[in-house]
Amino acid sequence: MTQLIFLPHEEICPEGAVIEVEPGISICDAANQNGIEIEHACEKSCACTTCHVILREGGDSLNEADEVEEDMLDKAWGLEPDSRLSCQAIVGDKDLVIEIPKYTINMVSENH
Repeated sequence: MTQLIFLPHEEICPEGAVIEVEPGISICDAANQNGIEIEHACEKSCACTTCHVILREGGDSLNEADEVEEDMLDKAWGLEPDSRLSCQAIVGDKDLVIEIPKYTINMVSENH
């Protein structure tokens, strides 16, 4: 099992969270299945940036971002070198420390 350590986020998980998941699941799916509601306005089709996360540790264990994801990330609010779209980032065998940015480009939350 791989630990996903979510840093505190004022609205989504104010206390932060630690969950354990099997490798092979996306960060977005893992979070949502464990009560951490990461928005995904495009239904995880890599067509928006609402599921943008920043990998503070362990990001090198994820699958490589493809060109489509890299192009979408250019539109994300608060983009950093270790940013990924959580719908495309597949968990490997290394623990991750994940920050959910304060804002997305969405004006209104979809509340999935």
